[in-house]
Amino acid sequence: MAAEKWMVKNKKADFKEIGRRFGVSEVLARLLVNRDIKEPDQIETYLHPDRTMLYSPFLMKDVERACQILMAKIDAGARIRIIGDYDVDGVVSVYVLYTALTRLKAAVDYRIPDRITDGYGINRSMIDQAYGDRVDTILTCDNGIAASDQIEHAKQLGMTVIVTDHHDIPYEETKQGKQYRIPDAGAVINPKQQDCGYPFKGLCGAAVAFKLVTALFAMAGIEDQADEYIPYVAIATVCDVMDLTDENRVLVSLGLKELQKTKNPGLSMLIAENGLVPEQLGAYHLGFVLGPCLNATGRLETADRGVELLLADDPDTAAKLAAELKELNDKRKSMTKDGVEEALEIVEEELSKDMVLVVYLPDCHESLAGIVAGRIREASGKPAIVLTDSGGILKGSARSIEAYNIYEELVKCRDLLLKFGGHPLAAGMSLVKENLEEFRRRLNENCRLTKEDIIPKVSIDIVMPLGYVTEELIQELTLLEPFGRGNPKPLFAERGLILRRACAIGKTTRFLKFRVENAYGRIMDALYFGNADELDRAIADRFGSEELAKLYQGRENTVRMSVTYYPSVNEYNGTRRLQIVIQNIMLE
Repeated sequence: MAAEKWMVKNKKADFKEIGRRFGVSEVLARLLVNRDIKEPDQIETYLHPDRTMLYSPFLMKDVERACQILMAKIDAGARIRIIGDYDVDGVVSVYVLYTALTRLKAAVDYRIPDRITDGYGINRSMIDQAYGDRVDTILTCDNGIAASDQIEHAKQLGMTVIVTDHHDIPYEETKQGKQYRIPDAGAVINPKQQDCGYPFKGLCGAAVAFKLVTALFAMAGIEDQADEYIPYVAIATVCDVMDLTDENRVLVSLGLKELQKTKNPGLSMLIAENGLVPEQLGAYHLGFVLGPCLNATGRLETADRGVELLLADDPDTAAKLAAELKELNDKRKSMTKDGVEEALEIVEEELSKDMVLVVYLPDCHESLAGIVAGRIREASGKPAIVLTDSGGILKGSARSIEAYNIYEELVKCRDLLLKFGGHPLAAGMSLVKENLEEFRRRLNENCRLTKEDIIPKVSIDIVMPLGYVTEELIQELTLLEPFGRGNPKPLFAERGLILRRACAIGKTTRFLKFRVENAYGRIMDALYFGNADELDRAIADRFGSEELAKLYQGRENTVRMSVTYYPSVNEYNGTRRLQIVIQNIMLE
């Protein structure tokens, strides 16, 4: 089993008083405090998110200016073109802006860059094409903040450009410190601008687009109609892995409730195609089932298909598109598996001493580089960059860890890169092949990570014996949903479990089901969805093959383990049984 560092949170507060005041258990009060939610207004907002907790869009820099420009263009009948991005956030952003401007009677169309031929974001050729199509105004979404040169070209052609984006602001390191470069557009809407007073900086691109639409609708006297976009923004927020805190938590909470009863034909058919029950949709299904289907179209074909699915207004068209997207995602999963296996082999054989893993996979589809990089990071605990060959140019994606700001490290290597951009934890870049080894060398020479930094940290909320697990507690834990980055599922721990028996479950992948007993005699089922073969080997190494055999035979054995877990209820044939889902295991 891979080494892990288990740490129990030990934040202090008057849990009894919090529980009394808000009508929750001390366990839930402790979980709130562990998330730094301590003040009464914070707790109220967290436990009961509603529409009134969303901030006014007019607090965001340039929103009012953008509205004035767009309203004037609409009145003049000027042609407006939306230019988005090929991931879920970009697809949803385009959908939100396109349908909203159409409702306002704008002469509007959209274009999404091709991942292979165009690359990320607005480029010169797309601007020239817009000029040839007599487009007057370009409106970007989920891109544009790093396109100063391209936007200057559009201005020279006489076009107006409005930028809506959420990515980090590009900067250069100078003797005076960081010098940020903001495009000289008609309006730039990005809450991460230093002089933007918007109180929450963590919105995704679709949420920024939603803020602009909310302001536009307010000016048009139809502000209440903007709320219908919240479910789509929820999808983009989860799929772009934004922190589910503050306003994002409100958007996703509200959006999930509406998605469970969506009337959008495309989404309804995509939900059905994946065998999901609408009333049971959660953040997990957005991020790991529906989102990847929308993403697959931009990875392997054109992201326009994702927008077409959301725009589909009849069941037959929606069903056809949903089936195509599901098929594409299945193909993407197979290709990803092959890429991950090849990448891990290279890491083990050639790069094991590197702290920053730069893996060159010439035959990997470039759209899968980010997914493969993420899997390498998960397996190694190290920042990972996967580069693929694209017509003689290397294009890649990075996935990093909390201790390593990949965007800032790429800034230090900008002389080796043709193009780059992103966040502290994820980024994209391109470079000539001749710079590959120097790029790898410099990242590793500049790296200040220690072995301690790359040991996975397991942050435990509460050491809680199984006797505390009740249906009432499990129901109460739903108050903390939706779970995701920034608002993780609570993690409990129990020491010294006795294993009464084990059996393999799962049709295509081998998982484990245990019958466990704690020191106080509480017996419960436990599921483990980790690597069953690896766990078997670890048990055999630690306790002996004979004890492993006894465990599977349901005989008394010496195997003992401490676990982290999340409680749940297993309902089968009308019978409900408490169980735990094991997340991490430490053999004793």
